[in-house]
Amino acid sequence: MAQGRKTALITGSGKNIGRGIAHELAKAGHNIVVNGSTNLNAAEAVAEEVRALGVDASVAMGNIGVKQEAELIINKAVDAFGSIDILVNNAAIRPHGPFLEIENNEWQNVINVNMNGPIWLARAALPFMVKKGWGRVIHFTGMNAQRGYPGAGFVSVSKHALWGLTKALAVEFGPSGITSNIISPGTFPPDGADMDNPEPNKNYQKLLKDNPSGRLGKPSDIGGMIAYLCSENGGFVNGQMLQINGGVVMQY
Repeated sequence: MAQGRKTALITGSGKNIGRGIAHELAKAGHNIVVNGSTNLNAAEAVAEEVRALGVDASVAMGNIGVKQEAELIINKAVDAFGSIDILVNNAAIRPHGPFLEIENNEWQNVINVNMNGPIWLARAALPFMVKKGWGRVIHFTGMNAQRGYPGAGFVSVSKHALWGLTKALAVEFGPSGITSNIISPGTFPPDGADMDNPEPNKNYQKLLKDNPSGRLGKPSDIGGMIAYLCSENGGFVNGQMLQINGGVVMQY
C-alpha cells in the first residue's frame, strides 16, 4: 500500500453511481474498498479499474442490511489498509408499491439496508477516524425523501432519516476533524443505458425534457463532488445536503 494515501469505502460500488465515485476518488489519490452484496465479479472488475488509475484497491463483499455483515465489511477494509478514512454510504434499495400494501418484512428490509446499514457502518468506521483526527462520512438521500412520491413512502422515510443522522454526526464529530454530509442525486441512468433508443427509455426522455440543465446526470457529477468533500479544501463543508440534480429540485 502506498504510504500517506487515505482509504475510502464506497458501498454499492460495483456499478452505476458507486462505480463512478470509486473512479473519482481513485483519481484523487485515495485507496478504494469496493463493496457489493451479490456480484463479486462486478466488484472485482471495478477494483481492477481503480488499480489502473494508480491506487490500491480491495473488495469487501457483504449485505449492509445485516449488522454482522456491515461490521465485517469495515473489518475487511481495515485489514486491507490499516484504517478507514472515508465512508460513502451509497448502497440502497428502492422498491415501490402502495403504502397500504407494504408487507412488514419488506418494510424492515428497506429500513435495514437504507437506514440501519449506514448507521452500523458509521459506528464501526468512526473510531478509526477519531483516532486519526480526520474523516469524511457521506450519506445519500434523494428527491423521494424531499418531495414525497406515491408508492415510495417507505423509501422516503428511510432516506430522510439519513438527513437527520448527517446533521447529528456533523455536530458530534466535527470537533474531531470529521465532516458529515449528504448527497441528494437527481436522475442518473444506469451503466449501459442506451439513451439514443427512445423506446425503452421513455421515462428518461421525459425527465431529460423537464431538467433545467438539459441533460441527465453522469456518475462523475457525483463522484467529483464527493472527491471535493474528501479534499482538504472540502473540510469546511459540514452537515450539508448537496443536491446534484441539474435544478429539478432546489433547496428550500
